[in-house]
Amino acid sequence: MTGMVAAIGALGFAAPAANAAATPCEPQAKACVQLSTGKAWLQDGGNVTRGPVPMAPGLPSYPTPKGKFHVQYKDIDHYSRQYNGPMPYSVFFTTTGVAFHEGSLRQKSHGCVHLSHQDAVAFYNALHTGDEVQVVA
Repeated sequence: MTGMVAAIGALGFAAPAANAAATPCEPQAKACVQLSTGKAWLQDGGNVTRGPVPMAPGLPSYPTPKGKFHVQYKDIDHYSRQYNGPMPYSVFFTTTGVAFHEGSLRQKSHGCVHLSHQDAVAFYNALHTGDEVQVVA
């Protein structure tokens, strides 16, 4: 196969670009969430730096909002008094308390985006106040 790719290149044809890592979000977004696929990404200038990773969005009665948002603040050890539960590695990106945080990938949330432990840590470390987050259908 490698010889075939080299032969195609020698003829002046470009091999098709791999598109598997592309996100459905605009390049300026630092984090991208696609609700329909249950996937999330981190990106820098449109280049994927992590993902797609699995995520669990909000329940139908508490949907994760779609749109463009900006990271409001982070709290590594947040506890929700409203829902009486821990939200480790929280990255809040709406003014109404919606965040990326570590949580069950089998259980939908009250609007937040649940990530595995490793992915929640990565999102927490990569995202900063003001960074754009896009949530698409």
